[in-house]
Amino acid sequence: MSANVNNPMKDVRNIKWGLEIPREHYCDQPYIVITASGDWVCVMTTGAGVEGERGQHVVSAISKDQGQTWSELTDIEPADGPEASWVMPLIVPSGRIYAFYTYNSSNRSEVISDSGSHISRVDTLGDLMFKYSDDGGRSWSKDRYQVPIRNMQIDRDNPYEGKVQFFWGVGKPIIHEDSVYMGLAKVGSFGDGFMASSEGIFVKSSNILTESSPERIEWGTLPDGDQGIKAPLGKVADEHNLVGLSDGSLYCTYRTVEGHNGQAYSRDGGHTWTSPDYAEYNPGGRKIKHPRAANFVRRYSNGKYTLWFHNHGTDNRATPSLAYQDRNPVWMCGGIEKDGYIHWSQPEIVLYDDEPRTRISYPDFIEQEGKYFISETQKTIARIHEVDAALLEAMWNQHDNDERSERGLVFEIVKPATTGTDALVELPELPNLAAGGGFALDLWIYHGSRGAAGSLLDTRGRGGKGIAVAMTEQGTIRLTLNDGRSESSWESDEGLLQSNAWQHIVVNVDGGPKIITFVINGELADGGKQRQFGWGRFSPHIQDINGSRQALLGAGWEGLIGSFRIYDRYLLTSEAVGNYRFGLTSQ
Repeated sequence: MSANVNNPMKDVRNIKWGLEIPREHYCDQPYIVITASGDWVCVMTTGAGVEGERGQHVVSAISKDQGQTWSELTDIEPADGPEASWVMPLIVPSGRIYAFYTYNSSNRSEVISDSGSHISRVDTLGDLMFKYSDDGGRSWSKDRYQVPIRNMQIDRDNPYEGKVQFFWGVGKPIIHEDSVYMGLAKVGSFGDGFMASSEGIFVKSSNILTESSPERIEWGTLPDGDQGIKAPLGKVADEHNLVGLSDGSLYCTYRTVEGHNGQAYSRDGGHTWTSPDYAEYNPGGRKIKHPRAANFVRRYSNGKYTLWFHNHGTDNRATPSLAYQDRNPVWMCGGIEKDGYIHWSQPEIVLYDDEPRTRISYPDFIEQEGKYFISETQKTIARIHEVDAALLEAMWNQHDNDERSERGLVFEIVKPATTGTDALVELPELPNLAAGGGFALDLWIYHGSRGAAGSLLDTRGRGGKGIAVAMTEQGTIRLTLNDGRSESSWESDEGLLQSNAWQHIVVNVDGGPKIITFVINGELADGGKQRQFGWGRFSPHIQDINGSRQALLGAGWEGLIGSFRIYDRYLLTSEAVGNYRFGLTSQ
């Protein structure tokens, strides 16, 4: 998963190349802590059935070789007891490992829904419990202990008037300023989309890092007051997770059904938070798009951050069950801290599966001996993936990158600012897309009115085989791929290209996940307000798209082409941003 990945033989972004973690059948939320001896202790929710069925429980396993091999599963809670779910681990300086989980303490078999009916899924209610291990995850305490959660209005409004709490948590607790914080979602009701209403809270302990007696651990519920962290518009705000900033602030992200993930900052240790808002790439900037799926933020030892998300979204408040779809591919941004805020890079594809319907989610991020790893699950298989540090560094350095990428550059024409009409060029051969190859087109163009449509490049012959790049009447760029057997096309979002100004465009064709992206003036197109997706899939059956080796550049188009470059590999988004900034300085 490197900045140099374009190997058609083995694209390690494909989750099939990951190392499997043991499980029963269903497996969710594989989270890992590292012991003083370097062992990985992974906890997860598992079961012989599907999510939410009886027998769902929490387990652990140990790896001594960074996920290559694992021990047998050890029960934290047994399968024949009440449902135990959504386990989150914490390791403290003494080496003790805590496992926190939602426990159906009363062993309920059903719960009242928002319509008054009874449903049988009971894994998101009860008490927040924990057990601990003092032997590196090999065994767990016989007794379990409760973490009290203060009732709020959302609890009192549930069908049990708060006598039964509905909630769950994701991710791992964080250590911040000698205290531990753990994110939870309070649920108000169960209905369409299962958790029909929700808001976020945090439980905090100021002494768990030093207190060895479980009964003497102190807990509080944040934020202050009677409400948690809500969505900007709708009823759903859940799976809150957070990081600490260097100035002592806290930053949290959470999911909604509104087409965006939410964000909030706290400047007083979690007691109060900024008003509900959608996550932004930078303060006051473009909103990040995301469905109802895990969106996790993590801080690394270098003080920088990553955000895991899915880079698409639409308002599903009226159809909340649809918001769970499309968790493939996985995108990540790299974050840096400026003046008390996180500034996010343009995103990169980090993981994907060949089956678009696969839902990749609930990651953990592991840093050990200079290496980076991600765990993930698609509900029946959980895996570990090593991430090349170069990919993360590319995202973190993207904010200042002004270098033009030269690797894979196989064609370049730089012209004075004259019309591109009828320039005959000799083109290189492009990789086979079905075999995992890719390519990128890098252009500087100048066009006048929005309706000035025309061809920028067309290599297609009589049979239609080849590629075509055109400016449409709507002011978008359309790419067409044809191998003589099938054809795919995708175009950029409306409103991104400005008239009467030089514009930089990178058209990226990634033969791994079979995805087309547009990076225009240093920003990855995300669909804007017009559509859910800014990136598009092309047919996995498209193979050789090499048409005529000679083609007309800008034939019949009235605009100007300042430069045209072709790479025989896909570019990282970070490279496309660097090319844009390089062009700005050299114009």
